[in-house]
Amino acid sequence: MENFHAISFENLLLASSLVLITLLFSYRQHLHLEKDIIISALRATVQLVIMGYILNYLFSFKHPLFTLGVLLVMMGNASYNAAKRGRGIKNVQAISFVAIAVGATITLSILVLSGILQFNAYQMIPVGGMVISGGMIAIGLCYRQMLNSFQSRHQEVEIKLALGATVKEASMDILRDAIKTGIQPTIDSAKTLGIVSLPGMMTGLILAGLPPVEAIKYQIMVTFMSLATTSMASFIACYLAYKGFFNERQQLEK
Repeated sequence: MENFHAISFENLLLASSLVLITLLFSYRQHLHLEKDIIISALRATVQLVIMGYILNYLFSFKHPLFTLGVLLVMMGNASYNAAKRGRGIKNVQAISFVAIAVGATITLSILVLSGILQFNAYQMIPVGGMVISGGMIAIGLCYRQMLNSFQSRHQEVEIKLALGATVKEASMDILRDAIKTGIQPTIDSAKTLGIVSLPGMMTGLILAGLPPVEAIKYQIMVTFMSLATTSMASFIACYLAYKGFFNERQQLEK
């Protein structure tokens, strides 16, 4: 820890100029992401400042209902943001919440029942945040892939329906591609963990003084829970969402 020093506001301001590189790249390549980049940078700063001051206050609460309430708020916010990627999909807000909630609940429940975590704010909020955010990103990718696929492959789907396939059978290839799209980044990250990217939790725990073996155990737990949550959330979201692309007569809506 002696190798680290406090970051001054002047140094932080200088480092924040790195955002300008992203803005310049977006502008020169006509990506039209400048507004989103600025909003995301400002929101991240404000949210981190607020959370930084209230985390110790939150962690002091021991009541399980408080912890559960915080997790539900996090799931609601995550589902709202994921639903933005699925505009045009019927009931996308509810589907997003169910997918994230089920995936996160199963994963966290296994960790609690196994004794790895205790159901208190100090442990559940940070770990729950990682689980929920992973599910949010995964289903956002799934929605985008599904929307593009049903639009570009509508003739293929209609031919399958005309030949007697059910809605599920006609959509199966699209569903598989969408689920793969949602899970693939987590799989790629796990493949390169420790080789291309240094695991954040493990490195932080070692720097905090935890024995390397124990830090490795925690990082393995994080990797496995990310794989589980993203796969479950992607599967649930896709299988709940695909029927919304068809009408009551099982015809593909354009």
